[in-house]
Amino acid sequence: MTAKDRSAAILRIENGSFAYKGGPQILKDINVEVRAGEILAVLGPNGAGKTTLLRCMMDMLHWETGRSLLDGEDIRTMPANTLWRRMAYVPQARSAATSYTAFQTVLLGRSARIGAFSSPKDEDMEVAERVMKRLGIWELADKPCHAISGGELQMVLIARAMAAEPELLVLDEPESNLDFRNQLVVLDAMTSLAEEGVACVFNTHYPAHALQRADRSLLLTKGGMNIYGPTKFVVSEDDIRSIFGVNAIIGDFDAVGSTVQSVVPVSIVD
Repeated sequence: MTAKDRSAAILRIENGSFAYKGGPQILKDINVEVRAGEILAVLGPNGAGKTTLLRCMMDMLHWETGRSLLDGEDIRTMPANTLWRRMAYVPQARSAATSYTAFQTVLLGRSARIGAFSSPKDEDMEVAERVMKRLGIWELADKPCHAISGGELQMVLIARAMAAEPELLVLDEPESNLDFRNQLVVLDAMTSLAEEGVACVFNTHYPAHALQRADRSLLLTKGGMNIYGPTKFVVSEDDIRSIFGVNAIIGDFDAVGSTVQSVVPVSIVD
């Protein structure tokens, strides 16, 4: 990936609003940006529109008002092959009926770079192998996706997106279905990608993951409102109480060689 100006936004959402036909407003006046090398966390209770936001952001759903810009260009005007060479998406894992092996699935991440009538080159095979090893799933390479667990499939989908070598990586609840170890593997991979200049957006049910990894956070409410800014200000005990209806304590914990912040839910707000 070529070096990017880290002062410029790779992704910008301007005045984004959305409602499903005949339904209430889900998202109102979303204004966020993500620079090269930054991580944006999207949080909110169930039904607040986290996945809907990601889909609107990528033009899988169309903003009712507003727009998404990639390096200043409206995503709606970009040819699909150009867009998906620069952006990769990790959906929530579902059961897979495909007979593709895990390696073949990861190799599909190279599709936008290979071309419609071309075969994978040695470089493409090497990239697919490298990202699988980076995530610790190389032993799954020859297994068909329908024969692996949901957590293993989630890791394969993340590897597929990483194989695209995008400028912007979008992940929908990437820690879902993963054990503690693989949650850390994914979070570490996202952090290291950001250090390499990739812009990352992920939605999550874990405020602690936002505190520990995200430069900025966007909190969504069920009423369509939002709070956006540096994570250390947005993910606060007051905002968690207000948006999630939970009393929580945010504290520092001594870890091996470092201090990490975490969020401990204490009680439901009456």
